Amino acid sequence: MTARPANAHQARLLRLLRDGGPNSRAQLGDQVDLSRSKLAVEVDRLLETGLVVADGLAASRGGRRSHNIRLAPELRFLGVDIGATSVDVAVTNAELEVLGHVNQPMDVREGPVAVFEQVLAMAAKLKASGLAEGFDGAGIGVPGPVRFPEGVPVAPPIMPGWDGFPVREALSQDLGCPVMVDNDVNLMAMGEQHAGVARSVHDFLCIKIGTGIGCGIVVGGEVYRGTTGSAGDIGHIQVEPDGRPCACGNRGCLEAHFSGAALARDAEEAAHSGRSPELAALVEAEGFEGRLSAADVAAAAAAGDAVALELIREGGNRTGQVIAGLVSFFNPGLVVIGGGVTGLGHTLLAAIRTQVYRQSLPLATGNLPIVLGELGPTAGVIGAARLISDHLFSPA
Repeated sequence: MTARPANAHQARLLRLLRDGGPNSRAQLGDQVDLSRSKLAVEVDRLLETGLVVADGLAASRGGRRSHNIRLAPELRFLGVDIGATSVDVAVTNAELEVLGHVNQPMDVREGPVAVFEQVLAMAAKLKASGLAEGFDGAGIGVPGPVRFPEGVPVAPPIMPGWDGFPVREALSQDLGCPVMVDNDVNLMAMGEQHAGVARSVHDFLCIKIGTGIGCGIVVGGEVYRGTTGSAGDIGHIQVEPDGRPCACGNRGCLEAHFSGAALARDAEEAAHSGRSPELAALVEAEGFEGRLSAADVAAAAAAGDAVALELIREGGNRTGQVIAGLVSFFNPGLVVIGGGVTGLGHTLLAAIRTQVYRQSLPLATGNLPIVLGELGPTAGVIGAARLISDHLFSPA
């Protein structure tokens, strides 16, 4: 993709076609503040660039029927969502429909070189399947703070070896296309906003509970990243004075007391101490290496294990305590809960809701839905494609 919109009007038209699909000139005119003649000029210029194409006749609105306009069908974006223990890679078209999606286990602690070798191999696999001849742009999500303009991780607590690594620059060279990089939870929020539960909401919080915990903040339809890119790092809000040591160097952080890693550690302790028969049975299962996961805790809870249920409720209460403070401060229209730990289901969601509705003022919570995300692991890759399309669909 070499062409870029020449002005804000063209950029607005491209984003409308991305988010709403093919549209007639008349329908586009209903959504932009342009005269018919000016709209015709901008659409014709976009057609000349090849970014958009004519797409059949539009429905009649009286008079001569016009052609529908759509984004060029050959445009391809690569979405990459790097987690602490796995990576998702997807190819989308210009309307951000996922055409192909692969997932593999991966340890982010192996460092950027090893992780990106795996990412590039997964991208090559998708390309070889015939989904894309090449990529017009790529969006990358990483599980740590990112200095957004440069696309560089900054002192990420669970990502040794990544501090200051030029992710954007390195991957742009390897992929041969523009690259944008952001925190993974911001991309989850963008994915849920584009195609998930937050489609009609302009101000919302998206909480990701995985190996770590983070929050995507969307204000007026745009992700709020803060002055340096660290907004939403709620996993390091203290919930227990002089509590457990955290990877960030402090003590008592939410992430140290409830996250995928903390829950696994607590579950293993309960299994080895004999407090939980269900978890102990999982540890002792044939061929099992004694490592538990949030999914194991969910299975034990589903079987009625009291300790597993209590671990989930306690974590939900602590998370809800932090979210209640955010709700009182920000007054969002929606709270979305996503990430791997959401496999814990209704027990976790009920505990979070109870704390938020109990602690925040009625004016903030009276019409506040607190819901699980709709998209699961595709939220991050759709958000990553949205990130790069936002960049490419802006004036150069």
